Amino acid sequence: MALSAESSATAVPAAARTASAELIAAADAHSAHNYHPLPVVVSSAEGAWMTDVEGRRYLDMLAGYSALNFGHGHPRLLAAAHAQLDRLTLTSRAFHHDRFAAFCTELAELCGMEAVLPMNTGAEAVETAVKTARKWGYRVKGVPDGRARIIVAENNFHGRTTTIVSFSTDPEARADYGPYTPGFEIVPYGDLEAMRAALDEDPDNTVAVLLEPIQGEAGVLVPPPGYLAGVRELTRERNVLFVADEIQSGLGRTGRTFACEHEGVVPDVYVLGKALGGGIVPVSAVVSSAEVLGVFRPGEHGSTFGGNPLACAVALEVVAMLRTGEFQQRAAELGEHLHHELGLLAGGGAVEAVRGRGLWAGVDVVPSLGTGRGISERLMERGVLVKDTHGSTIRIAPPLVISKEDLDWGLERLGAVLGA
Repeated sequence: MALSAESSATAVPAAARTASAELIAAADAHSAHNYHPLPVVVSSAEGAWMTDVEGRRYLDMLAGYSALNFGHGHPRLLAAAHAQLDRLTLTSRAFHHDRFAAFCTELAELCGMEAVLPMNTGAEAVETAVKTARKWGYRVKGVPDGRARIIVAENNFHGRTTTIVSFSTDPEARADYGPYTPGFEIVPYGDLEAMRAALDEDPDNTVAVLLEPIQGEAGVLVPPPGYLAGVRELTRERNVLFVADEIQSGLGRTGRTFACEHEGVVPDVYVLGKALGGGIVPVSAVVSSAEVLGVFRPGEHGSTFGGNPLACAVALEVVAMLRTGEFQQRAAELGEHLHHELGLLAGGGAVEAVRGRGLWAGVDVVPSLGTGRGISERLMERGVLVKDTHGSTIRIAPPLVISKEDLDWGLERLGAVLGA
């Protein structure tokens, strides 16, 4: 799958990049400016490499925020999509289709759960998990109507709907979208005593704790050892659902199928997305027990495209690939190498801190060397694509199919940009 690092084209002179400039100008003129992309216009991709409209290749070290865990255009996933495109793509949930049962069965088995509620995007899955927890609270736990309470963590990123940004602490994600949805309490991430205090403040009306096992948008923040296991125990003791948002951290990224596994934790509810669609179609899901998802009755929640035949066909192949353990092993082995090399950069004085697990890292660059955006732009000019978050932090999350040679090629350019 991977192209050789040696095949990365030399820089294209700025004067020759007219196609990119024209396309970027047209996009700026006719689209809302809710994103600030790097000035690169991709036209094709394979494995861990992308090619722009001028023919320059770039090493993808972001992987669509984990949506491309299996790289661009993986043959198995493309074959599954092509085969399904020729047969059936959409029925809506008004009718059954012949891929749905297998998708729900096999995804539930991968998660060690019993039932699946499919959606499309990650934000839809989080919204579904919130609705699930509240409905479970009212119908099973006996919480009085309108009193359900969910505990979340500071610096979270679960999506951008109005309900989700209501419990965000990021001003950019939250500002100007009120009035905000009530029913959420925010506690410091990684602070088990703060979680205990919040749970004990109103345990009878608390229906769920919603957490990212690793906070991606916040800078790939890994909680202290024992935190997830502690949350699992606290919630179990108080009859509260532990909902793990594994949209970015799950499906092989950290060296395990789920990031929760690093502490031997099984939550009550998994929220999945991104890599579940294989980088081909949006696929997300809430996966839980029959008791928890059994609170829904026909007409109470749904999605026209959720669980469609094309999505199920691609996601079934994703599940089959994960069952081999190959991608989890690659993420663990290459991740160990990634963090070793980034540790050397930190030791050299160009990097203040490195966090992460598996093929996922947040790198805090010494601010005097530039902002995260500036570092990302300089890496782009050297043929490597990453993305910044919060100040001088960049995220590194290459596809799990990346070769060690190409990973080293990218890290060498990071070192050059940082003067290390």
